[in-house]
Amino acid sequence: MPERRHAVESAKRCDVEGCGAEAVRSVSGKRAEKAGLSLASDPSKNAHLCRNHYREFKKKTKKDRTLERLGW
Repeated sequence: MPERRHAVESAKRCDVEGCGAEAVRSVSGKRAEKAGLSLASDPSKNAHLCRNHYREFKKKTKKDRTLERLGW
């Protein structure tokens, strides 16, 4: 069975300044900057994040995502 891949190609690198790790997820650039991540690329586009920065993004946006699901 082939390995499952996410939407991000394996050649992409993390867009956070100072990080060169392989990107595993892609999120909105505006949401990433709002979460406090400093991006090296244009924030109006999607930001590619490595595993560690994606975990940091999830932790910082947990409250916002919960309220969004509840429809507040």
